[in-house]
Amino acid sequence: MKSLIQLEHIDKVYQMGDTALKVLDDVSITIEEGDFVAIMGPSGSGKSTLLNMIGCLDIPTKGSYYFSDKDISTLSEDELALFRRHELGFIFQQFNLLTAFTAAENVALPLLYSEGKISKTKSLPYLEAVALDDRSEHLPREMSGGQQQRVAIARALVNNPRLILADEPTGNLDSQSENQVMKILKKLNEEGMTIVMVTHEDEIGDQCKRIIRMRDGKIVSDKRNAPIGEKSFSGKTVSFKSHSALTLSEHFRQGLKQLLSNKIRTALSVLGVLIGVASVVTMLAIGKGAQKQIESQLSSLGANLLMLRTGSMRSGGTAMEAGATALLYPEDAVAIKSRFPEVANATANVEGRGQVSFGNKNWNTQIIGVLPEYQDLRSYRMREGRFFTDEENSKRARVAVIGVTIERELFGGISAVGETIRVNKNNFLVIGVFSEKGSNGWRDQDDVVIVPLQTAMRRLLGKTTVDSIDIQAVENADTTILEEDIRNFVNSRHKINDIYKDTAFRIHNMADMKEAIASSNQTMTLLLTVIAAISLLVGGIGIMNIMLVSVTERTKEIGLRKAIGATRKDILFQFLIESVVVGIVGGAAGVLSGVVFSVLLNAVVGWATSISPMSIIISFIFSLVIGLVFGVYPARSASKLHPIEALRSE
Repeated sequence: MKSLIQLEHIDKVYQMGDTALKVLDDVSITIEEGDFVAIMGPSGSGKSTLLNMIGCLDIPTKGSYYFSDKDISTLSEDELALFRRHELGFIFQQFNLLTAFTAAENVALPLLYSEGKISKTKSLPYLEAVALDDRSEHLPREMSGGQQQRVAIARALVNNPRLILADEPTGNLDSQSENQVMKILKKLNEEGMTIVMVTHEDEIGDQCKRIIRMRDGKIVSDKRNAPIGEKSFSGKTVSFKSHSALTLSEHFRQGLKQLLSNKIRTALSVLGVLIGVASVVTMLAIGKGAQKQIESQLSSLGANLLMLRTGSMRSGGTAMEAGATALLYPEDAVAIKSRFPEVANATANVEGRGQVSFGNKNWNTQIIGVLPEYQDLRSYRMREGRFFTDEENSKRARVAVIGVTIERELFGGISAVGETIRVNKNNFLVIGVFSEKGSNGWRDQDDVVIVPLQTAMRRLLGKTTVDSIDIQAVENADTTILEEDIRNFVNSRHKINDIYKDTAFRIHNMADMKEAIASSNQTMTLLLTVIAAISLLVGGIGIMNIMLVSVTERTKEIGLRKAIGATRKDILFQFLIESVVVGIVGGAAGVLSGVVFSVLLNAVVGWATSISPMSIIISFIFSLVIGLVFGVYPARSASKLHPIEALRSE
């Protein structure tokens, strides 16, 4: 018969601290195709180590290994995985079935690495061969030890290997199950399968065709009980080029299945990511909502607006000389509008406080005297009624437009239009009510009575000068340059001494105010986002910790997968995909939670929130990256485990 295995002068030495333990000592054997070999000996004799050498689960310290004339010692780790995948089938004393997989899925597990998917259909003939086709959908815990071992035998056969390696296959079985397993193995051998088995039981060894006995790492006897059969078991031609048959979708499917097998641990991992992503979405929504609210409030003050006021008449701490004044007049507004083509409108205003009453109700409020252009310049919209006219201003008419706060305080639920109110003991006809503008951060913009400028100056406040001039620039005008030009113009118009030209008049540029508030809001949003990102980072660390625990708990599973043909890349992707799945699920749940929480904050607490699609996309991508980054180390740790060390772990 043709030789299948040749071991030449094999040594295996384990380093135990400072002590070198020689487990195999110059072992040389040849095993022919179709043989049924029992390796026997007392505990510590090296029989299991020799079986692991034949199965390429361990590598020799010295010596050569040929399989069907192929020098196995020259193969890389992944090439050895491919060799085991196609040429070898393993039967373990502890069965090594995956607890979350059914019998059919356990049998089909090697197909995952040879064909790229677990095909339960292909596993059924092998379950039928071991008389377990009726238990195909049962989990390992639902089967006896003998049934589990028969599932392991079926798993060893599913890839049509040339060699079966059995390590104490009957060691944990009762006598009836033992007889069933040996009957299956002998039948396989009669069909041409080569089998090498480790056992310490003489009655098991005597049923084999050849018995090799070992002691202290050496072969002490080699006895043949029966001749090798005439049949030969044909295997496949194997390419040792490293590759993975698994598709990305299959990796995801397997990762999801493994995660669902430990729901509590997975839920805790997902929860960490969920909290982080929900925090990011919520914080970004709060920041965006605050930004929009501020923009809305600023826009209510008017677009491209400059506000000219009188300033401090001091220079270097010295008061301006007696007799010199810096006052503003209604004519200044007309002059500014006619002087600068960049100015769309300019209107003079006076302000003061006054007592407003209707019936038996009184309210202290702000009184503003303005021109009709003020309505458009300050973006006031009428909820009811109308604004006053130029004619009413020139006639100093006693008409007033009020805010909704005044209407609510004086009139309750009835309309104020057409009613007469008393302003500082003067009767005024209410001709309109503004739409609500809200607070701008300094005052309630709806707590105001607006009257014609001349009426306010002559009848209510007794002023001959104005308090401010609102200047609206045309669209796309450079308000910074315009601001400086207007300052120079009014200084010249009022003949202000050069030493006071920077302080005589103040100009507030709303564009600068908007920019400053926007910058402050961006800083606050960034701070909130960083805080939320830290919680997401903590969730990522949680993923890494959970996955490291998973690697530790599943070390034997990793050893099994490598024994049946999983490459380092397969193991790396398996654990990495599991981590990514946690990130994806946690991210999706976190986005949903963040959206719901943001809506609740707006509806219940009244906080302004605004959820943008970009914030959702960024948060989800961040969770995916967290799963990927924090899954790399556990996945690499799993992929680097040596098959035999992993299988021996407890």
